[in-house]
Amino acid sequence: MNFIKGVDVSMIKDLESHGASYRLNGKEEDLFKLLKQCGINMVRIRIWADPYDESGNSYGGGGNDLQTTIEIAKRAVKNGMEFLLDFHYSDFWADPGKQVKPKAWENLSGIALETAVYLHTVNTLKALRNEQLVPKMVQVGNEITNGLLWPDGHVNQTDTMVLLIKSGIRGVREECPAAKIVLHLDFGTDNKLYRKWFDSIRKYEVDFDVIGLSYYPHWNGGLSLLTENMNDISERYDKDVLIAETSIGYTTETFGCKGTVYNKELEKLTGYPATQKGQEDFLRELFKTVRNVKDGRGIGVFYWEPAWLPINDCTWASNSGCKYMNEKEEPGNAMANMALFDDKGNANSALLNIHTM
Repeated sequence: MNFIKGVDVSMIKDLESHGASYRLNGKEEDLFKLLKQCGINMVRIRIWADPYDESGNSYGGGGNDLQTTIEIAKRAVKNGMEFLLDFHYSDFWADPGKQVKPKAWENLSGIALETAVYLHTVNTLKALRNEQLVPKMVQVGNEITNGLLWPDGHVNQTDTMVLLIKSGIRGVREECPAAKIVLHLDFGTDNKLYRKWFDSIRKYEVDFDVIGLSYYPHWNGGLSLLTENMNDISERYDKDVLIAETSIGYTTETFGCKGTVYNKELEKLTGYPATQKGQEDFLRELFKTVRNVKDGRGIGVFYWEPAWLPINDCTWASNSGCKYMNEKEEPGNAMANMALFDDKGNANSALLNIHTM
């Protein structure tokens, strides 16, 4: 497998519907064609089970249902890129702070819940294969540091958590036997966390191929800590490692958007100036760090939502989405100043030079 230079552009349908467009050296291009020209070779696509409220309104965040997933995968494959499918096993965002069961599964537990996970996995992959779309890699769960499908699959209930993970894995192995299976945690510099989690599942002989890590320098610390963790866990568990998510700001401007994450305080924590050059230097050093994992076990990097331009209407959640997650944070555009494009949709230097990384 070639070193993965990847992006997660799951918001793209929503962005384009609100007028987003993208330019390479001043010329407007289809986003996927542009990404391929810059050296991107894989796209990560999240999938939610039913990201709509009882009135059929989207929860926001790109509305990544099955049909949207198929549309994004088609565009990636058409432009010569492979894709990683990221199952959240939820109707909306799943991460260490929330792993909400899909509405249709709310009252399921035990074997019934395991079966639901298996069938959702199988049916999704069948639908993709029917369109001649076969993922190169599949994430079984998203940032499952604290488990998935709470309360049943909480990390403190390891037996049940593993059964649910294995149900997803079984579906992948049956439908896409060549796909690499990724188990993905957050906070990629926390070696103690990774050792505790993967030690806890060792006795269950879980069948997977890659450890995925989220790494955000403004929250997780320096690259030396990331290096130490990747070297340790790749050897300890005999697995390849992958940065499943990363990003950094190229400016601290908010462009008038609500909910923007990156600011001057976070900039200071990264050691990189919030400029296009600073963004490029960070990404170049991150690529080098992953390439240098011992025994060639570092296989690539995915940049999270590089095309999320500062469009206020493209929020990470609608009001109904916040209600589904029991989230009190105000919806907004989290990524407006962390994209790999400027506010006008022109490719930043980091993207223009990714072919040299």
